[in-house]
Amino acid sequence: MTTPPGLRERKKQATREALREAALRLAVERGPDQVRVEDIAEAAGVSPRTYNNYFASREQAIVSAVTADRETRIAAAVMARPAGVRLADAVTEAVVEQYTNTGEHEHKALLLITTRTALRDAFLEATAGIEPPLAAVIAERLVDAGANTARVLAASVAAAVRIALEAWLRPAVNTAAAGSLGDGGLVVPSGSLPDQLRAALAPLTPAFDAAERRAQR
Repeated sequence: MTTPPGLRERKKQATREALREAALRLAVERGPDQVRVEDIAEAAGVSPRTYNNYFASREQAIVSAVTADRETRIAAAVMARPAGVRLADAVTEAVVEQYTNTGEHEHKALLLITTRTALRDAFLEATAGIEPPLAAVIAERLVDAGANTARVLAASVAAAVRIALEAWLRPAVNTAAAGSLGDGGLVVPSGSLPDQLRAALAPLTPAFDAAERRAQR
């Protein structure tokens, strides 16, 4: 059984949620370029120093509204799949599910991401967070396969997701609005995100299958 988080951990989580909520709200109200770290900290009721313990930039805080806890949710979704489900399929469906089931906050954040290259870059960088929790789940599924195997597979998934998102969020070219945007112009969702994710993850299937076969010997 999972041990419930202690009071300190719950307070940290509440602070992180307050910061990401404030960052997104202010960015929607004022525009991302008009929001300072100090503004986000004040709106969340903490000091700028405390803010820096959670996020390295305003872009990271804003993007966190759409990426919040996604890494652990992907890992949990893989863990929840029945043992008989092929690991490659379990990982692919978990990734697609968590990247395409978005709520109101995620939708607002994605709209902002499409207007600022700095936000797009922060959104793409967040994919690296997939590796640690997913590696732990893969290692549990692939008993005795070795920690390095699990890490390599999880890192490959994170890289594939980033590549899919890069293909999906393409910088706009020759748009009239691009010149009016402060840090690089529009990025435009292109095609089906689930299809992009599945296509990027498909080359990893043989590696997952081989690792499963070794673990079953």
